[in-house]
Amino acid sequence: MSAHAPGQALAKGGARTSARPGSGRWLVLASRHRVALTLAFLLVFPWIAPYQALAVNILVLGLYALGFNLLFGYTGLLSFGHAAFLGGGAYGSGIAIVHYGLHPALALVAGTLLATLIAAIMGVLAIRTRGIYFAMTTLALSMCVYYAFYRAEAFTGGENGLRGINVQSLALPGFTLNLLDPMVKYYAVLAVVGAAVWLFSRLLSSPFGAALEAIRENEGRAQACGYDVRRMKLVAFILSGALCGLAGALQAIHLSIVPIETMHYATSGQAVMMALLGGMGTFFGPFIGAATFSLLQDGLATLTSHWQLLVGAIFIAFVLFLPLGIWGEVLARLRRAGW
Repeated sequence: MSAHAPGQALAKGGARTSARPGSGRWLVLASRHRVALTLAFLLVFPWIAPYQALAVNILVLGLYALGFNLLFGYTGLLSFGHAAFLGGGAYGSGIAIVHYGLHPALALVAGTLLATLIAAIMGVLAIRTRGIYFAMTTLALSMCVYYAFYRAEAFTGGENGLRGINVQSLALPGFTLNLLDPMVKYYAVLAVVGAAVWLFSRLLSSPFGAALEAIRENEGRAQACGYDVRRMKLVAFILSGALCGLAGALQAIHLSIVPIETMHYATSGQAVMMALLGGMGTFFGPFIGAATFSLLQDGLATLTSHWQLLVGAIFIAFVLFLPLGIWGEVLARLRRAGW
């Protein structure tokens, strides 16, 4: 379930080293069926999670981390502004339901489109920069979006957030889903996330996905090969924003509220943490990272009010001793073992 080429292992610094001939057959098979294996795990996940509401939250955050990983893990662009897309999708969906009474399915589309528009505007401006300047530009632009939504109190609720997103049922042709049932809500959200995961996999398997990895490995060489690097990075930025926007739209329906903190820069930091915890540039890693982060937050918050300090310390330990992330380390060890 990794995007890295079969038969290769990752060294500590991120460089690839060749595995022994004939190794990696099981990993090749797993990579080929990565969508099916991911969905199989997510299908049984609510039965092993502490409670179903947390499982839904992990599912949504996993999609958020997946969208971020497209830009960070597969294109090599570190953004500190992805909260703008998560919040844009959440507010777009919430406003469509609260102020215009749209069907939840149409609200999901509206939220995703709003996040995509925000990503397109931010991308055109940010993609002109590189490295730390790109990260700082995305952060600054994200805070501009935060302020704009904060001031649009008539639509967003300002500092109180957008309330009243009460979606108790979902009417579909022939039947109605009761979203007050946590299990029904989980599998309804999973249907949307599953479609997004399938599209994400198709994107990575396309020539465009291979070109993104080429840009990540060596941007100058990719440009010398004839790729329009700036345009491809812009498209990746917009697609990343669209996936995060879809996650935000789902989150608004799940929580029935959109706090203004959804657009705060700390929420962008959560995407970075989840991607690194799970494994940067791996297919399944974002969901592992989202589950790890959410379970740590949920467990430690019941023990102490200083849970953020503990989560930060654990994150530093992961960066120092598991630089490939949880899933990335698992894949690297399986390759070394000849799987």
